Amino acid sequence: MKDKVVLITGATSGIGKQTALALAKMGARVVVTGRSKQSGEEAVAEIKAASGNANVELLIGDLSAQKNVHVLAEQFKARYDRLDVLINNAGLASSKRELTVDGIESNFAVNVVTPFLLTHLLMDSLKASSSPRVVTLMGGDVPAKLDMDNLQSEKSFDGLNTYSQTKLAMMVLMYEFAQREKDVTINVCYPGQASTNMTRSVTPEMLPGFMRFAFPLFKLMVREDGGKSAAKASRSSIYLASSPEVEGVTGKYLDTNCKEAAWSPAVLDGNSRDQLWSMVEQLTQLKS
Repeated sequence: MKDKVVLITGATSGIGKQTALALAKMGARVVVTGRSKQSGEEAVAEIKAASGNANVELLIGDLSAQKNVHVLAEQFKARYDRLDVLINNAGLASSKRELTVDGIESNFAVNVVTPFLLTHLLMDSLKASSSPRVVTLMGGDVPAKLDMDNLQSEKSFDGLNTYSQTKLAMMVLMYEFAQREKDVTINVCYPGQASTNMTRSVTPEMLPGFMRFAFPLFKLMVREDGGKSAAKASRSSIYLASSPEVEGVTGKYLDTNCKEAAWSPAVLDGNSRDQLWSMVEQLTQLKS
């Protein structure tokens, strides 16, 4: 990874930060994104100190807004002549239905639209690399079927179930991306359970009814642990970003142990992939 250029979204805390730290230790030139200048600068300073690598940079932007995704992509391209690895790590699990400035449900915007749009906008930079990779993180168990009539919780919002639907939609798009784009390897990985800002913000109301009685146990599992569980959860994304074993490997889904896992049946449904791809193209105005 020496001097490889890596961009990691949402990497100023949690799994993204641990991924950035590990890749910085390998000698990569790491660019992390975050919403807060103060916390972002603090994270970058910590990564530099812990890795001994001064080539760690921060780009600021709330990626729920498409305008900010465009700005971030342009800022990156103005500073770097290539991108070796893009890690779509940023995610959102909101407790209620909210719309972004673009009029898109917030979970769907961050978990689906943002990685789709950013990957498109940085494709030329990726293709300037001799061995470009895109790694996208999903989260938790996903359903077998994609609810095409409720993608943005137009009919109902159901906490973590809504979040899981958006993560499934993201997997569908990334699998389709891998089928369409053969010059860049595009894979998805599951990090597993970890204590992060997102998991610690989960409320009882976000859980399915039958799980709410176990909420105290859940909170115990995601209590602050100094980044230990996030470091463990970063293994699969680090592996996909850096290992020579997956050189040229694309269209795969890896589990927490860096082993290939089966895609959800919805991912393998070509009609759903085409329909979702066209819809998100319209939302991002990549296809008008």
